[in-house]
This record gives sequence, C-alpha cells and structure tokens, in this order.
Amino acid sequence: MKKNYIQRLMVIGLLFFGLLGFSQNTLVNSEYGNVIKTYLIQNQAKYNLTANDIEDLYVNNEYFSKSTKINHVYVNQRHQGIEIHNATSSIAIKDNAVFYYANNLLSNISEKVNTIAPQINAQRAIENAASQLNLGAILDLELISGNDKEFLYSSGNISRTEIPVKLVYLLTEQGELKLSWDLSIHTLNGKNWWSLRVDAITGQIIDTNDWIVSCNFGEGNHSNHDFHTNSNKDFNLFKTNSFVADGSQYNVFAFPVEAPSFGGRTLLSNPADDNASPYGWHDTNGVAGAEYTITRGNNVYAYEDTANQDAPGTSPDGGASLNFDFPLDLNQTPIGYQNVSVTNMFYVSNVMHDVWYQYGFDEASGNFQENNYGSGGLGSDYVEAEGQDGGGTNNANFGTPPDGQNPYMQMYLWSEPPGNALTINDGALAGDYIAEPGNFGASIPSTPLTADLAIAIDDVNDPNDGCNTITNGAELNNKIVVIRRGDCEFGFKAKAAEDEGAVAVIIVNNVPGGTIAMGGGAVGATVTIPVVMVDNIDGEAIIAALLAGDTISATLLSPVSYQRDGSFDNGIIAHEFGHGISNRLTGGASNSNCLSNAEQMGEGWSDWFGLMLTMKPGDQPEDGRGIGTYAIGQPTTGLGIRLAPYSTDFAVNDYTYIDTNDTANVAAPHGIGFIWATILWDLTWAYVDKYGFDADLYNGTGGNNKVMQLVIDGLKLQGCNPGFVAGRDGILTADMALTGGEDQCLIWEVFANRGVGLNASQGLGFTRADQVEDFAMPPETDPSLANCTSLSIEEFNSSSYKVYPNPTNSRLFVKTAKNYGEVTMTLTDINGRQVLSKKVELFNEVELDINRLQSGIYILNINGQSFSANHKIIKN
Repeated sequence: MKKNYIQRLMVIGLLFFGLLGFSQNTLVNSEYGNVIKTYLIQNQAKYNLTANDIEDLYVNNEYFSKSTKINHVYVNQRHQGIEIHNATSSIAIKDNAVFYYANNLLSNISEKVNTIAPQINAQRAIENAASQLNLGAILDLELISGNDKEFLYSSGNISRTEIPVKLVYLLTEQGELKLSWDLSIHTLNGKNWWSLRVDAITGQIIDTNDWIVSCNFGEGNHSNHDFHTNSNKDFNLFKTNSFVADGSQYNVFAFPVEAPSFGGRTLLSNPADDNASPYGWHDTNGVAGAEYTITRGNNVYAYEDTANQDAPGTSPDGGASLNFDFPLDLNQTPIGYQNVSVTNMFYVSNVMHDVWYQYGFDEASGNFQENNYGSGGLGSDYVEAEGQDGGGTNNANFGTPPDGQNPYMQMYLWSEPPGNALTINDGALAGDYIAEPGNFGASIPSTPLTADLAIAIDDVNDPNDGCNTITNGAELNNKIVVIRRGDCEFGFKAKAAEDEGAVAVIIVNNVPGGTIAMGGGAVGATVTIPVVMVDNIDGEAIIAALLAGDTISATLLSPVSYQRDGSFDNGIIAHEFGHGISNRLTGGASNSNCLSNAEQMGEGWSDWFGLMLTMKPGDQPEDGRGIGTYAIGQPTTGLGIRLAPYSTDFAVNDYTYIDTNDTANVAAPHGIGFIWATILWDLTWAYVDKYGFDADLYNGTGGNNKVMQLVIDGLKLQGCNPGFVAGRDGILTADMALTGGEDQCLIWEVFANRGVGLNASQGLGFTRADQVEDFAMPPETDPSLANCTSLSIEEFNSSSYKVYPNPTNSRLFVKTAKNYGEVTMTLTDINGRQVLSKKVELFNEVELDINRLQSGIYILNINGQSFSANHKIIKN
C-alpha cells in the first residue's frame, strides 16, 4: 500500500525467507536450548508430556527484557517438522535457569495427528478460502517463494498484502490434530485480516481469527446485570525533559486530557521522547533531520481515508518547521477540522509508542517502527493510521500481523449524539431534555412539532408499557404519547400509539442509565411518526406528572449537531493501539494468534492502557471512569460503552470472575475484557495507595508507574492463549522478577477480591463458560509471600527512584514519587575521587548539572538518614 509492487515483493520475500530460516531455529541451536530441554525432561510427568512431545521444538522468538533481566524464549511444538498451531510455551530464563514456565505444549501428539500428507496444495487452500469467504475472483495468483511446507503467494486480487501459507496441525475441540494450511488474507476493503486454518484434506476452513480487532462498542451498553480550549506552550505534565529538538509543534488534546469534553487543546513543543524516538516523530533513516513534514515518521503514518479507499489519503503538512498548529471549530462538519483530527491521531499514537517503550514494549519485543535503529526485532512495521475513515461509523479497529508487517488502525466518525430534541414547554418540568431517536419511524422534524403529552394505559401488568391492548385510545389522539420501555418490541408499542392517533412517541427507559438505540422489530417499518427515548430519571418524572393529572405541552425539534470524531477520543485511540501491544507481547511477536481463545482479555488490556494515560492528580479510586463517553455523546461522568464504570467501589462496579460465565449478559470479547480491566484498575489503585501517584509517565516512580511495568512484564510471561488465571500468574511472576516478591500479598489480595483467588480455575481454553471463581488467599506460610513488604524509608531500593538520562551529556535527573527527606548526593569517578556533592530534598525531581565533568563512568551515591544507594552513571 505504501511501496510499489516490486519493492513490496522484495521486502516481503526477504522477510519471508528470514522467517523460514527463523522457523528452523531449533531448540538445540538456541542459547538456552540445553537449559530448556533439561527442564522439560525433568518435568515431563508434571506436564504429562512424552519424549516424543518434546523431541521437535523450535524457537518462535527470543529476546532480553531489561526491566526483569529475563531472557524470554517462546518455544513452539512440531510433529515431524510441521508446526502445531499455537502450541507455544513462554519460558523465562534468568541466571541461566528456568525462572518461569507457562506450558502450552500438547501431550501425546503422535496419537492425535490425522495424517502427515496433505490432499490439497497451498494454492488450492487459498482458492478455497477465497471462495468460502466470498472474497471475489482470484486474479494473477503467483508463487513468489517457498519450500515443501511454507510458501509465499502474491495478493491475487483478494488481499491487500501478499499471502503466506504453511502447513500446521490444528487441535480441534475433539482432541484431534488436523493437518491444515495456515494462511492470512488482508481483505481489500480493509475490514478483516483473516488468519485461517484450511483443512489440508477436505479444503474446508476449520479455524479463523481476525487480526483486525473491531471494537464495535455498541454491544457493551447493557444495563441488566443483577447488582451483586486553553493553550499552553510550556505544558509538560508527564514528560519532564526532551532532548529531541526538531522544532516540531502539535496543537492537540494532550494527555491526560481524554477528549474535548474533558479539556482544551495544548500546543506541545518537541514532545518526542529521546529514548523511544531518538530522532523525533518524523524520522525514518536514523540521521538528524526529518524525512517527512507530514504526519508520517518512524512510528506512525497518519492520514485521512474519508473516501474509503483503504490507501493513504491526505496528511496534514507542518512545513519545514513541523508546525502542526491548525484552527479548530467543533461546531462544523468533521471535514472542516480534518487536519486537527489526523494530527491528534498522530500525536496519541506516537505517545503510546513512546510511553510504553519505557516499560519494555521495545524493538526486541516486537514494537512498531520502520527503522529499529539496530535494537533488535524486525522493522518495516510502523502503524498505518486512517482517520475519518469512510468505511463505517461508530467503530474503531486495529489489525496486528506478526513482527515485521505493518499494523493497521482505522478511526471512524460517530453518529451525532442524542441532542436536546425534547422541550417541555410549561410546568415544573419545563426545560430541554436529551431524546435519542429510534432506528425506525420518521426523523425528528426540523420544524417544531408541538402537542400535549399523554400517557398510554393498557390492561395487563405494567399499565404504561404499551405491550397490551391500549384502553385510553381516545386520549392519545393528536398527542405526543409517553410509554414506558417494557418486554415488547419498540415498534409494536409505537405502532399501537400511532393507530390511536398519536403524532409522536416518547419511550421512557425502564432501567437506570442513559438512552439506548431502539430497533423497530417486526412492525417497525410500518411506523410513520417520530419515536424517541428519554432516560429513566427524566422519563419517570414526566410519567409521574402525567399520572398526577398535569397538563404538559412539549415540542420535538431536531437539534443542530454534527458527527463526533473518534480521533478526538484519546482513550479510544489508546485502546486500539493497545491491541497491538497485547498481541505482540503475548506468545512472542511472531505469533499474532495467541489472543484468539474464548477467555482472552485483549479488550481489557486495551481499556487499561487508555485509563493509565488519562489518570490525573486528584483522581480517587472510587471515581467512576467511563470509556468512550465523548464519542457517544455522554458527559464525562457517563457510563460510557462498558457494563459499568471502572471503579474500586463495589457499589459502582461489582463484577467478579464468575460473571465471565454469563454468556447472556457479558459479551465476548468486550464484556470479558471489561472484567479483566476492572481487576487491573483495582490493582492500579492498590499500587498508587502504597507508592503514590506520579504524573510523569516516562520517568516516574509512583505506584502507577510500577503497575505499568508490572503489567507489561506480565504480558511477556503469561504464554499463549491465556485466561484470567494465567494472566494473574504472569503478573505475580513479574513481581517476583522485578522486586523479589515485595508485592505478592498486594497482588493476591486484589485478584482474590474479584474472584481470581488461589483455587480459581479458567477451565478449558476453547470455552468461556467453565470458569470457577474463588476468593481464597494463599496460606501465610506460602514461601512466595515471604518477601511481602509495606513501604518505608528503611526499604529504599533501586525501584524507589529513577536516574535518567543515562548515558547523559550534561544534565542528570533523580526522580522519586515519595518524599525521602534530606539526602546527600555525591558523584565519584572511577578512581574514587569525589567530583560533586549536593544536599537536596529527595522528592519529585532533582537535577544535577554535570556539564563540566569529563566523559567517563561515575558512581552516584544517595545517602539518607537510614539508607544508602549507588548507581552507575555514564557521561558522554
């Protein structure tokens, strides 16, 4: 899409052959192969593995994580050289020993395979998949490269990218390993990026996973759970220093502002982080100076796609000075502020790259960069971000292919939110009210429709829900009829009122919360009058007044409003980008299918990523946090697009692990993800309560920073196809690696409180209805709890402060979230000579000027009343 065809063939071909070579990286050839093989042999009985099961293993990915000092090795199982799909175990090596093993190897594989010889070839598998998915006619499908098990084909007029195909075994629910062709097709309309398994005997598609996670948030707005513009050039709330000075400026809704409803824009100068984006946001060649003056660079290429061409449209151009300061008027149609919208999308995507880089989503672990600057991983995979996409509304999505291929984000416009379409003209209730039109009946008129209100009365159960024979029909003629929401279809009750002469219908929501979009049902198409909904509070007040005998005049009039732009909802952009993080880190960056199981928590991590970047000083754990409130037209305190607000208060959000079994009311994957994010949000506040909050997301040392590190490392550890228990264990293990287990008790308390306690079970991986809830803590004698601590001055350690940048040229900063009082900081050179000494209060940020010191290695000593710490410093 971004390169000409020949260039793409060369790049993909080289990448493909690299992957072929990589897939031959057998366990024996791995640096830690002997360690892993010895561990598996010693633990065969524990994991019910035979010698044959561990005979043919290869390394999918392998990299070093700086935070935990762990070498992550992702090992995949094969049978006679053919990969078993998603049989990938995550193995953490520390101090040349297995520190943690997340088993995903299958037992007795030789007894489960159906065949070793395919009956259809790779090309036929593509043809069958295209036919079964109705992708259209295949044209000019050509073999580019391959061997006897893996091939690369051209796009064949059915895919946006070339089509890789390889033989795999797929484990069925019946326990059989079926020989299959694994392939991926990125559909031409950009809406799906299918990862498919085609039966190599029958040619039928037997397994699918869409790498594009479509966050159609409409399914989350359930309410039936049983209750058990300013401008400031100096703004740098969470980014204290930048040494990347390319002169760039961006007028954006800067974090922690979530959306226009939460605050105004800020003009940021040089916001790129020197650690994560050392050459700025517009570089690709690793040399000072921008390659692009548009919203394109090493991490992101942002553009509009209003025409739904699924190809780069116009990008804002900041000129040689990289000045992306454009005027904004939200009271115009979205096309009028397109430059602002795409700039904001570019900004948020780059901040997501830069912030999470600090916590380990880097090149080696599979992040998104065109140029990896020699830091490992595969490049050529910056994010392609399409704004104001014309392919739909009320949605957003993100596609995550394996490392080395471009991820793909689409941000859409959202339908205009319910406006103040209803006006009560007289009486105690006089005023304007939000009224949401139904998806049937006449539109809300553009000229005033005024009439008296009347309440519908029927003869069974709730007398005001219009679900049975109306008994006061004469009173409804030429009236705007008020009906309570009930058990019958909206179209049925609206039609009944229209048949009695009603000129419009107001449906009153019968459950707490806002309004909902109403479908017409079987008879909705026959309704010809306007039908709107008001919320429970406003509607019940109207019903009470009518039943008391009040005469009320009302007017329906279409409010003047415009669609909302998803690219202004920073939480949604962060959510989408977050899918890329969780997919690349779970099971290794070369496997994009490890979050395809029934209980996967991808939506939860994504919500949590957005919540973390929009936390503010002064926020409280009990506060309700909605998701996507701006996009759907709710106030900042609204419920948003989830089952409940995120809050540690069980009176606000009482969901626990058992609710993941509720297939009727908790949708997958969004509902399941919501419950996972609820636990992570509780965990965040437990850490903030212990360690404090630090608004500096790059170099902070607060509880929020610590939990951000913890969750990223947990993602790396948990293994392929995780459920809640595997996710919990990954986080517990991350704490053991980071601190030696200082926060094991805290983590267990949070998870047990929401039902993921000691004896909780996630059940079988292919079902989401067998989870077992448990609230038990491990016994106090459990050795893993031996190092649990509370925070005190005496326990000051390397996790209590951060020194940066290191190496440095002239300035050195020491950052803490807790006040440790007066300390003495000294610098000594390698000969033991003291070259600097300074008494300071160790709190927030302390600066040391070392500009006059010679280049070399120094030791920074921090001496407090009851502690001492040393840190090696490199002066360039």
